[in-house]
Amino acid sequence: MIEEQEQNAEHFLEMIRKSRRGKFKIYIGMSAGVGKSYRMLQEAHSLLHNNVDVVVGYIETHGRKETLALVEGLPVIPRRSVFYKGKELDEMDTQAIINQHPEVVLVDELAHTNVPGSRNEKRWQDVLDILEAGINVISAVNIQHIESLNDTIKNVTGVEVAERIPDAILKEADEVVNIDLTADELIERLKSGKIYAADKVETALRNFFKPESILQLRELALKEVAGQIERKVETVVPRNVGYRHEKILACVSTNEKTAKIVIRKAARLASYYNAQWFVLYIETPGESPDKIPLDKQRYLINNLKLATELGATVIKNTSDRISKGILEEVEKRAITTVCIGKPHLSLLQVILSTSVFNDLLKKLSQFNVDLIILS
Repeated sequence: MIEEQEQNAEHFLEMIRKSRRGKFKIYIGMSAGVGKSYRMLQEAHSLLHNNVDVVVGYIETHGRKETLALVEGLPVIPRRSVFYKGKELDEMDTQAIINQHPEVVLVDELAHTNVPGSRNEKRWQDVLDILEAGINVISAVNIQHIESLNDTIKNVTGVEVAERIPDAILKEADEVVNIDLTADELIERLKSGKIYAADKVETALRNFFKPESILQLRELALKEVAGQIERKVETVVPRNVGYRHEKILACVSTNEKTAKIVIRKAARLASYYNAQWFVLYIETPGESPDKIPLDKQRYLINNLKLATELGATVIKNTSDRISKGILEEVEKRAITTVCIGKPHLSLLQVILSTSVFNDLLKKLSQFNVDLIILS
């Protein structure tokens, strides 16, 4: 009885906390130069015109004339100066924003990494602090900075993006808006010097801003925002009684690359379906800590940490058979979809020659569980 009362009290406190929290709006773009900062500033002027207390916490103009012009007339909270390795750098002053407590603050470059020694390592963490203080935030990020898309972005552009935000940050947003341009419009902006300085245009056209890359990035941005809208619909609009609520189980091994791919792709699936998801590692007798190399143990720890950062519940199951361990968790947690990495052999060979895999397929079919083999 006492435990139930405590749970009810905690639930009520959580409701109060959420009601006091600031609202969060994110503009997403397919790349630099689509106009995210410009749109944020336009919105700020509109809010100011309607007597809303709005300030600029941090805007990155990149020297663009149109963007610089829009900063004029808006209240700006001065940045704090930080000395690092003999250089004076500017950072957003999170504490000054919280102290001033405006109704709305603009915070650009959501994936930015702060100077070492700052209040938080990442700007998105600063934004969470600001929201917790009851201040509404309008922010912006490019599609390539979303953690679960890291491998996809590298395949599309040939560039591995270092600064990333957890997918969970997008789920924190009350509103996600796509700033869209056609590939031709974006390239024209680039050639006109509206994105980078003239000496960088040709390099950009040969690399990140190739038409085929832009088209794929645009598709990813549109899909991401569509997924966010669908999740909002699922939260707000009542579903039919027979609606299946997805629960996804991603199975990983000590293989560094395969496990990372499985985790990120499963995160995308979970994000798309707004589903609860789990990452399962099964420790067989042959993979006990004293029998696997230290480097593989390190890979496993890092990958399970990545899974946690992406919002998964990590499970460790000790079993003499992998299929047995998977089925135990499927039944225990009412899993609807199991994700595994692509076997080294062809799928046909595995099915024909591996009784373990065959057994897994049959059992999952009996439980009405989908099996997805991720490439």
